[in-house]
Amino acid sequence: MELIGIQAAPGEENAAILLDERDNVVIARVNLPEGQRIRLGRESVSLREPVPGGHKVALRPIAQGEAVLRYGEVIGHASRPIAAGAHVHTHNLAYEEPSVDYEFPDAERPLPPLPAEVPSFLGYLREDGRAGTRNYIAVVAASNCAAHTAQLIAASYADAPLPANCDGVVAFPHGEGCGHSFGPDVDQLRRTLGGVLDHPNVGAAVILGLGCEVNQVEHYLGGANPAPDRLVGLTVQGSGGTRATVEAARRIIDEHIARLGAQSRAPVPASKLVLGLQCGGSDSFSGITANPALGRCCDRLGALGGSAVLAETPEIIGAEHLLVRRARSREVAGNLLAIIEKYRIYLRQFGGSFDDNPSPGNKEGGLSNILEKSLGAAAKGGSGTLNQVVDYAGRVEAPGLVFMNSPGYDPVSLAGLAAGGANLMAFTTGRGSANGFPTVPVVKISSNSATFHRMRDNMDLNAGRIADGEATVESVAAEIFDLLLRVASGERTASERNGHREFVPWRIGPVL
Repeated sequence: MELIGIQAAPGEENAAILLDERDNVVIARVNLPEGQRIRLGRESVSLREPVPGGHKVALRPIAQGEAVLRYGEVIGHASRPIAAGAHVHTHNLAYEEPSVDYEFPDAERPLPPLPAEVPSFLGYLREDGRAGTRNYIAVVAASNCAAHTAQLIAASYADAPLPANCDGVVAFPHGEGCGHSFGPDVDQLRRTLGGVLDHPNVGAAVILGLGCEVNQVEHYLGGANPAPDRLVGLTVQGSGGTRATVEAARRIIDEHIARLGAQSRAPVPASKLVLGLQCGGSDSFSGITANPALGRCCDRLGALGGSAVLAETPEIIGAEHLLVRRARSREVAGNLLAIIEKYRIYLRQFGGSFDDNPSPGNKEGGLSNILEKSLGAAAKGGSGTLNQVVDYAGRVEAPGLVFMNSPGYDPVSLAGLAAGGANLMAFTTGRGSANGFPTVPVVKISSNSATFHRMRDNMDLNAGRIADGEATVESVAAEIFDLLLRVASGERTASERNGHREFVPWRIGPVL
């Protein structure tokens, strides 16, 4: 990837970014006026109209029906003739769901050997071998009918003095758990809440129900309970009402607080990191700065034996052939394509398409359709081998790159990643995002400097310096890796400091 644009003020030599020599469009680095000349090596073109920063400019004439290339890949076809120097966007770029001949792996690729020395972070090593980056007590509602009481329980500890090694008591309220049909919908909710309860960042938990809902508390207890000493179930009906339930839960939680206070952080190898990857409020710079840098960081983490989990199924459409090519085996590649077909059927039930994904903000930021968005989004996963594919909230078990089925909707995707075992999140954003998660730290990486400074209170790192010419993809990747180790060791992220604890499970079935 060649970046043309290394100074603050636009000029002929630094006004635009060329991502691949095959591309017939370039990306405006800043807002460019009509008549602005762009010079790329021997080629030059003058803008026929003003073009906002992050948007595409035709480098040469593009005939109607001709493929438009960005990243060296097709992002659509011209819906009308496009003159050199013209703005290329939704008004003259047509979306077509791609038809691809996939390149499947010939044989299973072996996992690479681990290095002799692996960096470490200070974490909480759990009995099952996983490691926590935080040490919370979670109060999880089994249904919406218990959500308010769960919030009251957690709120009662808001000003309580807690030991240094207990990060707090947090609630998981949500709107699900009753009015479901039994089958895939209930199974997915139970998998999600089960992953939240049995999470390496959770030292103890309470599963709280009303008592008569579809999602019964007993499902999480008894033989299905992996840690009966750290998970207790209560119901509001069985405890005598809301206030009595709060008091009963507090007696249980007080005992757990004392136990968690006796625990301490210890050096843990970086191979214990399971990094959930998310992008939200994406813009055209996301695929140029933040996502490629995060991808290089993920390659490094995978080489150390850690896991990086790419999600958001709608946001790999147009890039799935690149993941198939990198799959560890034909089986893993087939699992990925099966997930995509399952999602396609899901969308058809509601008359939707994958191209419904780019939001108005995405388009304002220069992304014309889902193909363009996906090619940039998939860069978060780096260039390593795809070793595992899991359904939403499925347990992540493989090192290196893993793919999880999820929507692109940020809070729902974060919930699935956390339930799958992600003990740390990296979230890239171009337009700006404030989402967090109750028990997993979320690192926010801005794709452009304007958003970083405008939303400084919500951002942790500025990858926009790559487009500004002040940093390289490699140097920002190293900054992200170092920041992740510090956060895993206890440093607070912006979303944590701001108290963002969004939790939204994915409901797939009807309401009964």
